[in-house]
Amino acid sequence: MITIIPEAPENVAAFSATGEITKEDFENLVIPHVKQKVEQYNELNYLLYLDTDLDKFTMGAWMQDVLLGLKNLTNWNRAAIVTDKEGVQKFTDIFSVVMPGEFKSFPKENLYNALYWCKNGDEVEA
Repeated sequence: MITIIPEAPENVAAFSATGEITKEDFENLVIPHVKQKVEQYNELNYLLYLDTDLDKFTMGAWMQDVLLGLKNLTNWNRAAIVTDKEGVQKFTDIFSVVMPGEFKSFPKENLYNALYWCKNGDEVEA
């Protein structure tokens, strides 16, 4: 299931993924919310707090995620993936080289730092 993170800054489309993730999660929540943010801000600042294993994403969910990326290709500004999965962190960092905008991974304990970075491009100083 995907839910909106209510504490997110206004210019950030922030989601939490837990349990099984389906294409309906993307069709009914993620895509409309992202569309609204892009229309309002003309850019996409996106955060996904990944609190589930990647095998919990159905094939339909992966396809919707890919379509989300392609539809908003020119609007990507910043995207943060928050997870403790090292493989996902490495993939996100590599992905940032080929995609427009900035992509960055954060460990779960740095959720608020990730939200802050998505909002304005800076990290909170320790």
